[in-house]
Amino acid sequence: MKHIDPYRQPGTLQALAAKINDLPLPDRKINLMEVCGTHTMNVHRHGIRDILPDNVRLISGPGCPVCVTPRSGLDTAIAYARDSRVIVTTFGDMIRVPGSTSSLQDERSKGADIRIVYSALDSIEIALANPDKIVVFLGIGFETTIPGHSQTILSIKNKGIKNFGILSLGKVIPPAMELLADDPDLNLHGFLAAAHVSTIIGLKPYEPVAEKGIPVVVAGFEPADILTGIIALLEQASKGESRVENVYTRVARSDGNPKAVEVIHRVFKIVDSEWLGFGIIPGSGVRIRDEFADFDAEKLHPVEVEDTKLITGCRCGEILKGLIEPPECVLFGKECDPSRPQGACMVSSEGTCAAFYKYQGPFELND
Repeated sequence: MKHIDPYRQPGTLQALAAKINDLPLPDRKINLMEVCGTHTMNVHRHGIRDILPDNVRLISGPGCPVCVTPRSGLDTAIAYARDSRVIVTTFGDMIRVPGSTSSLQDERSKGADIRIVYSALDSIEIALANPDKIVVFLGIGFETTIPGHSQTILSIKNKGIKNFGILSLGKVIPPAMELLADDPDLNLHGFLAAAHVSTIIGLKPYEPVAEKGIPVVVAGFEPADILTGIIALLEQASKGESRVENVYTRVARSDGNPKAVEVIHRVFKIVDSEWLGFGIIPGSGVRIRDEFADFDAEKLHPVEVEDTKLITGCRCGEILKGLIEPPECVLFGKECDPSRPQGACMVSSEGTCAAFYKYQGPFELND
């Protein structure tokens, strides 16, 4: 007999969908936002928006670390790729993201040594095998991947490796949620919090958002998880409540993973950071501490970076903030598609534009 995941059982999903539509909701528009790229993809893959009550809107937010990386950060990565003394290592999603005048893929086609890796630790083997080169790992990610970057530096600190550095492009997501919570144009009534991030940071970092009157619910990625999270948000909204709630208890704990958090803070300090579409968000990024400056790529091997230029017509920044949906961008499905991406939102496997294009097609907004 074929095994069916309990979180995908048709009966379970039908019951959850019915419960959503039976809830005694207030007679007003309710705007909820998911801030996890995997949530975004699964919401579209399973048609979850289509089963919500007419007055409930699910908005996709800045859930993809590749997407929120500012063009200046990508231009810095490209500057390293153009340096013949450097080997750039990166997660695969970064390869095709356009910078101001090029991309890592374009630079690789011209001979740059750019290698896709699965973790920062993979880069160490490359550094050991190429002692005459400097290996620069692009440290993209939210709190989920930053512990791995931290552990890599701790593991090699006393091993005499002098030709490896991390370009610090990591972000922490609760400050961005606080900023979105204050945006009157969004008028949010709840956040579906990133599940994997929450397994690291726990629930407490979301409390400032809940204190602003906006509920936060941590939910997993399966269709039943997402529907359960939406129910929890709607129940709070209907009762006028605002608290942080965890419905992903089989994985996420209220205190998260204290060891992982400790590792992050041993190696990185929290700094103000630029996000694509948002500008500078206080306390939303990480930078390698002075104690580990030997592994800070920008100190180990500074490079000259070209002036950053924006792509005319690309509205990725507004999409990341939930202010518009992809079909409202004039480039979507025309000049911008998966084969010719103009912005990171179309490139990343977790990007909102990629999700719309894959599951809803390159349609016109009013078709």
